[in-house]
Amino acid sequence: MDELDKAHNETQYHRRDAVRKAAQKSWRSYRAFAWRRDELAPQSLTGKDSFAGWGATLVDSLDTLWIMGLREEFDEAVRAVGAIDWNKASSSHCSLFETNIRYLGGLLSAYDLSGREILFKKAVELGDMLFAGFDTPNHLPANSYNFNKAKNGELQASSRQSLAVLGSMSVEFTRLSQLTGDPKYYSIVEQLKRGLEKTQEQTNLPGLWPKYIDLIEGTRPSSDTLFTLGAQADSAYEYLSKTYLLLGGLDPSYELMHIKAMDAAVKHLLFRPMLPSGDDDPYEAGSPPPDVLFSGNAVSTHRDQSKLQPRVQHLGCFAGGMFALGGKLFDRPDHVQIGEQLARGCAWAYEAFSTGIMPEISELVPCEKAEREAGGINDHLTQCPWNEAKWRQKKKKAAAVLAAPAAMNTRFTSDTNSQTTLPKPFTKLLDSHYLLRPEAIESLFILYRITGKKDLLDIAWRMFQSITKATETKFAFSAIENVHLQNPGQPTTKTDSMESFWMAETLKYFYLIFSPEDGAAEGSGEEGVTLDGWVFNTEAHPLRVPRPIVGVEERKGSEDEEKSK
Repeated sequence: MDELDKAHNETQYHRRDAVRKAAQKSWRSYRAFAWRRDELAPQSLTGKDSFAGWGATLVDSLDTLWIMGLREEFDEAVRAVGAIDWNKASSSHCSLFETNIRYLGGLLSAYDLSGREILFKKAVELGDMLFAGFDTPNHLPANSYNFNKAKNGELQASSRQSLAVLGSMSVEFTRLSQLTGDPKYYSIVEQLKRGLEKTQEQTNLPGLWPKYIDLIEGTRPSSDTLFTLGAQADSAYEYLSKTYLLLGGLDPSYELMHIKAMDAAVKHLLFRPMLPSGDDDPYEAGSPPPDVLFSGNAVSTHRDQSKLQPRVQHLGCFAGGMFALGGKLFDRPDHVQIGEQLARGCAWAYEAFSTGIMPEISELVPCEKAEREAGGINDHLTQCPWNEAKWRQKKKKAAAVLAAPAAMNTRFTSDTNSQTTLPKPFTKLLDSHYLLRPEAIESLFILYRITGKKDLLDIAWRMFQSITKATETKFAFSAIENVHLQNPGQPTTKTDSMESFWMAETLKYFYLIFSPEDGAAEGSGEEGVTLDGWVFNTEAHPLRVPRPIVGVEERKGSEDEEKSK
């Protein structure tokens, strides 16, 4: 190893150690003030239950503790998980979607990593409970899972359900069937897949599904006209390539569905922002505008016609990783490139704001069709010249729209002054919060593992430093109210919230991007978490890709190994 490599490895070690310390601080406070509750309120130092009270942070953090080599904390957490009683909840119902990705995904991942049998037992218990969520007249899922109605067989699928609910069970239920040898879990998500496959070309934008689906009439697209890769739809698209990988490529329909969806998203949802070059922006003198893309929304009332809404969601930042992973998996280098442009777009948006963090939802000026330069395939994504007057006009119009409800409603919280000082080319802040979300670092992690481009590590480190500086409290970390401060030196306003995905996703992805490529914890001797051997669910829980034998024998081997220790 030469001196350059040695210095690089030492830098990444120190960065990884800083992430681990942030996780330890968060975990110690959760353990001290909110043990076995769903979340820690990091300022008032109390526990709160947002996900049925089974201990969302407890279960969601298991694999993070294992991957970071925090074995004492992991062992204590496993003992607490063993005492969870799914029949005792803090509310009368739970979200099928959230319970699946946070609890079931967390249990399966921790079992795949550690082989602890109690985790497998709890996963089967929960899987059977969630399976009852499909006990509806048409065997489609009831996301609002009312426990009493479930016991009496009275659950009903919603007439207007989000696409994410319909498409985000396949990874966890497939893995559960692989581990148990019981096909019932896989069969129910196979039914959902067939419904999505059948309707993919029947929507207004063939290849994409609308944000909401009518489940009463089956999986046919409803009259909903909004299409997005963001909230209420995101993980349904994410799981197409990931289920393909988890199944070892044995079901080619997932590949076909993924390719159709991504090509349609490129056509209708992706856009290039109008950006100043060095000649137009004194802060970037002499430099060209960055090569970045974003994912927005599309409204379609007629077949294969859409109107772009250049609305950027932090949730949608996962799309860079999705495009890159699918592009690598299905030999689509153009999709890998698009994934990089999307991931770098969100990273650029982070650095555009005074806190170094991008907002929850914002709008910016896209390159219009008439302004775009010809460029062959996907030429609608090529560069366009900066137009200062156009940006100012759109920003002024957006500020007026936001000011109107503020004048009529004192509860309206938009900061008009903040809106008028937005960085180019942003025109509107629809939600200025940062909720400790992981999607931007998620895409950078996947992109780094696929491309090996080392500048991504420095981008990730700046992102981590900005997040911790803006969100750290005395005992943990908190979501903040506004990422766009007029004075960069002023303290942020914390909202006393630390959702379980902070430990489950955000800190895990930061830790892994600074880890060796095999992902192994320092000095642990454990197998690393790689992109070809593991599939991350949408809550960042890595599930093992079976090789070469799937099912009961695999679990039996893990049991025998655990008993021999």
